[in-house]
Amino acid sequence: MSVINFNIAQWRAWAPGLDSVEAWQAWSRQPVVLESSDAAPDVSFLPAMQRRRLSRLARMAFSVGWPLADGRENLPLVFVSRHGETPRTFEILSDLANEQPLSPTQFSLSVHNAIIGLWSIMRGETSEMTALAAAGDGLEHGLLEAATLLNEGAPAVLLVITEEQPPEAYSTWIDDVPFPYAVGLLLTPGTDWRLTLNSAPEARSKTQWPHALNLLRTLLDQQPHCQHAWKNRLWTWQRNP
Repeated sequence: MSVINFNIAQWRAWAPGLDSVEAWQAWSRQPVVLESSDAAPDVSFLPAMQRRRLSRLARMAFSVGWPLADGRENLPLVFVSRHGETPRTFEILSDLANEQPLSPTQFSLSVHNAIIGLWSIMRGETSEMTALAAAGDGLEHGLLEAATLLNEGAPAVLLVITEEQPPEAYSTWIDDVPFPYAVGLLLTPGTDWRLTLNSAPEARSKTQWPHALNLLRTLLDQQPHCQHAWKNRLWTWQRNP
């Protein structure tokens, strides 16, 4: 068993139609799968030339991360996404299949660490940044990475988890993105929260919602704990008394 302690100093989240604490509270009380939407978050704090380069996945990450990073210099970033820029990659594959010329810009922005590269450029940020392509428990692996940075002396770490709705062609294989979403957590040293990892020898059913959304419900409902199972790993989030 492994245990880490930390504080969640602030959080932000975005999904189509859910862009305020009140909206997320209403969703948390009666969680439903949101209708398909092309809505994108407001990133008007960025210059127009820079906004044009951002996919919706990147806009979601920036919309939750930028306010949390406001006023903080040398803030390490851990970016987590299981599927990454799937729509952009699908467009590239479609162009290949149709023997169309490929866009170098599209390709450069489709790689998994493109978002943290854009973040570094737009914020002039040179602190440590990590992009993780994790499984269903990417939230917890991102938290472990962030906790390592806190343990090394970082006063705060920004953790951003975001997923885009995959193209219809992938629907047979990707079933863990109920709707596009992004969650940002500003983590600091402390003992308000404890994350525990245990092995789960028997099969456990996965949570109805992605781990990041399930944690968000725990935060909003002031619940004392939540558990997330993935394969043989059982993660327990616990508020310390």
